[in-house]
Amino acid sequence: MRENIEIRKEVEADHASIRTLTEAAFEGRPYADGDEQDVIDRLRRNNTLTLSLVATQEQVVIGQITFSPAIVGDASSPWFALGPVSVLPSRQGEGIGSALIETGLASITNMGALGCILTGDPNYYRRFGFRLSPGNSPENEPEEYFQLKLLGDQRPMGKFVFDRAFYEDV
Repeated sequence: MRENIEIRKEVEADHASIRTLTEAAFEGRPYADGDEQDVIDRLRRNNTLTLSLVATQEQVVIGQITFSPAIVGDASSPWFALGPVSVLPSRQGEGIGSALIETGLASITNMGALGCILTGDPNYYRRFGFRLSPGNSPENEPEEYFQLKLLGDQRPMGKFVFDRAFYEDV
């Protein structure tokens, strides 16, 4: 399962592996735009990649998670967006994604995050404390998949906006 798996911050030498991993993890997925690997590259280029963690086993990258800033209408901060999160297809279902999410949420909590947002499968992310929040959904995101996890006691007011890297062309 998670034996001998190390979770650490990405280093520059991981970038090509992260790109390949992300392409493989999202290939053919009905909820994917196909540009998830490009989003990570754009976040790096724009200096808005707050946190990128990799899961490695025997120094091979087998999973990755990305956190970036999110803006909400009431201007409270800091809020973060989770995603993409990728696990090598042959390793999915082993708890690697869960370990990355738990470690990442703990890290942004230590950074003083008020909460975390994402667009994803509600059935999966519920186990980490995310709840649907259609009233806070960005204009260009599907309300039925937009979720929020409070990490403090301040509830956001208004619509969120993901970093522009999620919507730019390559």
